[in-house]
Amino acid sequence: MKKLIYFLGLFVIIMFLFFSDVYSQCAMCKQNVTSSEEGMKFASGLNDGIVYLLVVPYLIFAGFAIVIYVSARRRKTRGFNLN
Repeated sequence: MKKLIYFLGLFVIIMFLFFSDVYSQCAMCKQNVTSSEEGMKFASGLNDGIVYLLVVPYLIFAGFAIVIYVSARRRKTRGFNLN
């Protein structure tokens, strides 16, 4: 289990070190937004909104995973083996 956590942590760190610009908009949305009068300011806000909406499900899943992990650790330390 420690190896899995170590490799997942290492993977996450590497992913954050080697990030690049990501554009969440489809090509048609981007074209319509950039051709508007406000231009890239509105496109940047739309892009940020899409990214925020995508983050919420991952945070919910991470919360459930942490609760299950902590619960399993408590059971194991109390003498109840999960195997």
